[in-house]
Amino acid sequence: MTKEMLENIVLPEHIGVIMDGNGRWAKQRGLERSEGHKAGADVFRKICDYAAEIGIKYITFYAFSTENWKRPAGEVSAIMDLFRDYLFEAQEREEENIAKGMRIRYIGDRTALPEDIVNLIEQLENQSADKTTITVNLAVNYGGRDEILHAVKHLAEKVEAGELKADDITLKDIDGNLYTAGQPDPDLIIRPSGEYRLSNFLIWQAAYSEFWFSDILWPDFTSDDLDKAIIEYSKRNRRFGGV
Repeated sequence: MTKEMLENIVLPEHIGVIMDGNGRWAKQRGLERSEGHKAGADVFRKICDYAAEIGIKYITFYAFSTENWKRPAGEVSAIMDLFRDYLFEAQEREEENIAKGMRIRYIGDRTALPEDIVNLIEQLENQSADKTTITVNLAVNYGGRDEILHAVKHLAEKVEAGELKADDITLKDIDGNLYTAGQPDPDLIIRPSGEYRLSNFLIWQAAYSEFWFSDILWPDFTSDDLDKAIIEYSKRNRRFGGV
């Protein structure tokens, strides 16, 4: 996107991306599904860098859902190995990421993840905690309903402890106990691959999000496609229930 284009459009502050179509991309090419996930991981890296370059402040990628454990064990193992590779690579590129001002956060339930991955996640989050150019959320073992349940349980514990009255619970209290606490809701959610649903992604936060769907499979997604989605978003009239 050119400088002139950026000056004449309204950028979304927060973009959500459902990285879908890796398996189908591989199947079309006679490859193992794991090869599709590898190709998708490369696109993830490129889109992260491009989003930071054009001025997006927050971007959340749906990488592995709470339902994805149902996939074949070999595929799940390959995805976990890709997470490890990314985490090791991010550590090696620490100086580069610092220069880009990129903060990395993982959202989702970490209790089911391998211990070594959790340790790597925590290291990377700590290393990038003070960066402010862009926050990259990677949703791993994430589910929107699970996230809301987690928030409600935390508030219920406060009620039981006498720290909070049930009648005093507000929408802000729920917001503040989500994995994305402190971040704006997504303005734009992008889903490639020809599907037209959220699939349990940011279902609380997406109450007033704009959506952009495409038949492009995620490994074929490019910065030009992100530009198209942003330009389409900038033409929409967001009223948030008003006139």
